[in-house]
Amino acid sequence: MHQLRQERSVGELFGELTQDLSLLVRQETQLAKTEIQEKISRVSRDLVTLATGGVVALVGGLALTAAVILLLVDPIGLEPWLAALLVGVLLAGGGFLMLRGGLRDLKAVDPAPRRAVESIKEDIQSVKERRP
Repeated sequence: MHQLRQERSVGELFGELTQDLSLLVRQETQLAKTEIQEKISRVSRDLVTLATGGVVALVGGLALTAAVILLLVDPIGLEPWLAALLVGVLLAGGGFLMLRGGLRDLKAVDPAPRRAVESIKEDIQSVKERRP
């Protein structure tokens, strides 16, 4: 009779361990999802910044291009093609710098859910230490 009670107790403990492990897996999965969502959100913001920078550079370049070309053609006397070439090179350089900065920030994002991975490693280590 005593042995049956002890077996049941072991069975109950195993059931509790299974439930705890199941809860732990669900919590770790949720942590990984949350971390990935945060990173996706950051990448989305960086992409919007990158696209906005490109559009702003383009629109600004278009507006200023005409004004600067006209300024270089009339008072200075440059040929229109040369004035357009000079202004185009300057605007392309500025746009390139903006795009390079956005890409650098985008590459700096680590897509791996590091906190979740570390937490899972700690949980596995904790379960190993509890085993008889």
